[in-house]
Amino acid sequence: MSERVVVGRVGRPHGLDGSFVVEHASEAPERFAEGAELLAAGEPVKVVASKRAGQGRLVVRLDRRVERGAALEIPREALPEPEPGKWYVFQLVGLSVEEDGGRLLGRVADIEPWPANDVLVLEGGAMLPLVDACVLEVDLDAGRILVARGFADPG
Repeated sequence: MSERVVVGRVGRPHGLDGSFVVEHASEAPERFAEGAELLAAGEPVKVVASKRAGQGRLVVRLDRRVERGAALEIPREALPEPEPGKWYVFQLVGLSVEEDGGRLLGRVADIEPWPANDVLVLEGGAMLPLVDACVLEVDLDAGRILVARGFADPG
């Protein structure tokens, strides 16, 4: 596993001072607070300004210019332990996905943010919504995600 976790991406410019919209920003507000330290394209940067713009979009300015699309990351060890029964989305990559009833659907290749909810992308391209109605159980120790019937194509 990577030693870093992506907490956002450099989006389109906002204004003329080097500020930009953060795409797929972490829900933890402290990640982008003024003075927060991140890695941008693998190099250390510091947040020098942070605000909410129209439609609640997060806008930040860093202590140096960073190319649009660059990953904004933090070291994995900077993350707090998740609460019992909770997990970080990146922990799901590589887990086996099984349908209720025993049918193996594949492994999680990626998690994509969609407007309504995140989506599990399985090897082979199948997609499953990351919602309670679909995901019945996540067992990190066993390396398995149990999903409800009816969300995957019949096999």
